[in-house]
Amino acid sequence: METILYLVHTNSDGSLPKVALETLTAAKDLAAKLAGSKLIAGLIGEKTKAAADAIAGCGAVKFLTVEGPDFGASRYASDAFAAEKIVKAAGATLVLAPATSRFARAIPGAAKRAGGSIDTHVSAIQADGGKVQISRWFYRQRMLGIMSRSSRPWFLLVDPGVFEAATEGVGSAAVEKVEAALPESCRRTQVVGIESPSAGTQTIRPDAKLLFVAGAGWTKKQSDGQTHLDDAGKHILGFLAKSQASLGSSKSLVDLSTEGGEVLNFMSHLNQVGQTGSTPRHPKGLATCCHGEEPHLVGSRFINERRAVNLDPNCGWAQGKADVLYVADAFKVMEKLNELLVS
Repeated sequence: METILYLVHTNSDGSLPKVALETLTAAKDLAAKLAGSKLIAGLIGEKTKAAADAIAGCGAVKFLTVEGPDFGASRYASDAFAAEKIVKAAGATLVLAPATSRFARAIPGAAKRAGGSIDTHVSAIQADGGKVQISRWFYRQRMLGIMSRSSRPWFLLVDPGVFEAATEGVGSAAVEKVEAALPESCRRTQVVGIESPSAGTQTIRPDAKLLFVAGAGWTKKQSDGQTHLDDAGKHILGFLAKSQASLGSSKSLVDLSTEGGEVLNFMSHLNQVGQTGSTPRHPKGLATCCHGEEPHLVGSRFINERRAVNLDPNCGWAQGKADVLYVADAFKVMEKLNELLVS
């Protein structure tokens, strides 16, 4: 009989991240498939009662929390310490946690301390005949692996975007606080503040409905023999502001800065998608001035609908990689598109 622990942390405002609600769906489905199993919820944060009440109807038999000022901010030492305490208090054999940046750092350490095993980037969980199996991608989503482990506790970090977010009715959860007196050695790192970009310069939006990918063609000489980086920046940032899309980049574009070429100053390697970048999961994608090579396409593998704009009808996106290819000048297309979005 498995004891499934759904382990999450709260946001700074006490709410749960979207990926935490997606992981809750995975935990509930797994508990339903494993006969005799029980689901326990564990929460970490400065204040956790509101978050626990928000998922009170999830079917968990127990809500365990570690809370207080020491656990409000992301910090490896305190997060790993709190996770270990909850896992041991729950007697968990399976631990499902969302792959947030905060937990991606801390949960591997908690798994080591609890004497367990861990798998990351989990994209599917099955239970066949009482045997739990997970799926995850390897080699930048080129190979899909299916695996199982007999060691317990088994920690699973669930990738965002692979499960539907749970919609639980608000209730009143009976919360049990786990005793977790943080030792002084875990306070050596202090969070002194958070610096965030202004709303106008925010370009990475994981929950956006559209991923807009810019290629190196934006920085090349145009039909008049000149480069137009100012116009390129105006078109791209204007579109992002109006559509609230997320910005992606091909590797060739972000690499221009290291090669001494002219660059778009709002673009960095954090925007890179592809074989050596991120693999986003937006419903729709629009690639502009990209050639459509396989390394770049990997970054768009999980985009449901892919469109591209390129002057070359023989570019890689035309070879079955895009659902729709617009053979046109991306500068003119985006200028017109921005005009239409205003009206």
